[in-house]
Amino acid sequence: MPDNSTAISSAVQRLYDTYPFPPEPLLDNPPPGYNWRWNWLAAYNFCTGQKPARQDVRILDAGCGTGVGTEYLVHLNPQAQVTGIDLSAEALAVARERCRRSGANRVEFHHLSLYDAAQLPGEFELINSVGVLHHLPDPIRGIQSLAAKLAPGGLMHIFVYAELGRWEIQLMQKAIALLQGSQQGDYRDGVKVGRQIFAALPENNRLVKREKERWSLENHRDECFADMYVHPQEIDYNIETLFQLIDASGLEFVGFSNPQIWQIGRLLGKNPELIERTKGLSDRELYRLIEILDPDNITHYEFFLARPPLSKADWSGDETLLAAIPHRHPCMEGWPSLCLFNYDYQIVNLSADELEFLQRCDSNSSAESPKTVAEILVEMKLDLWTVRSLLKQQLILLSS
Repeated sequence: MPDNSTAISSAVQRLYDTYPFPPEPLLDNPPPGYNWRWNWLAAYNFCTGQKPARQDVRILDAGCGTGVGTEYLVHLNPQAQVTGIDLSAEALAVARERCRRSGANRVEFHHLSLYDAAQLPGEFELINSVGVLHHLPDPIRGIQSLAAKLAPGGLMHIFVYAELGRWEIQLMQKAIALLQGSQQGDYRDGVKVGRQIFAALPENNRLVKREKERWSLENHRDECFADMYVHPQEIDYNIETLFQLIDASGLEFVGFSNPQIWQIGRLLGKNPELIERTKGLSDRELYRLIEILDPDNITHYEFFLARPPLSKADWSGDETLLAAIPHRHPCMEGWPSLCLFNYDYQIVNLSADELEFLQRCDSNSSAESPKTVAEILVEMKLDLWTVRSLLKQQLILLSS
């Protein structure tokens, strides 16, 4: 008899063999846009405040599924070698074809569980694991397996579910399971039952309203519906259990990669007395307060971990900043233009001088002798305060 962990892993594998996920279309060209978390330069800069010394890194996509993220990792990191692993052979077949068609040729795939990452040779500077750990029978064992493959100074980006924002999803999962009875594990039947429930419930039903408000656009595809509502294994976290997982990894928590969500001012900012009270809270207590006050928006956690030593830059001194070499941030849509989307797809309006400064930073990428901030400022009318503003907006990266 297989143990429970093996049985769960087999059930998860059958789900993704039945419904390879994510179900994004295959393209004959590189995928559009970017996710800055998958760009080594952008991710390293976010975590350390500086451009990494190397771009010829090794990247692991742990639980790559059909290769949607893997494809981006290859195209967004032209000097990197990328490896993808997944439990589902059917999903891996799609991933291989996806990358072949779009010309993502610096990638290799392995049919492996996260538990078996030790079988991969060497270490990785960047490990990406999105939407995977919470589907493992033993997430702690999974994150420890990945942590063992992270190089010193390397980064790991993780995405796992949050329990408060997925309350209605949990209820629907239980309802489908009850109505399926002995047919649990027949995922196509589970999708059929789930869709019938939504169609039968009153329009003002809380589960129906949440589905329409938040999930229905993606869930019109059966693959997405199955992944959300009939998955055989899901562990949802809160801040307390999340940091138990993080602490078990042995890695350093760098920060959430959607930091705007974790600002208490957006919730209590109109009451200075309450803001003052929050200053007595630890970071983890503050995060817990935020998710309790705003459960609808905390449906998941996305964050970076690092294996020390991770060197972080300090550009607070004017002389240090003037001596730095600036580079244009790699994630911009609409460049070059006075109006563009930044790394987080927020609209940025530039002045003519700011655009010129960014163009000079852009030239540094290919220059044999890149210019420092001081050397660029000598050639144009721009003050150091504006350079700091560009740095704060992550429109530029700096190196020594």
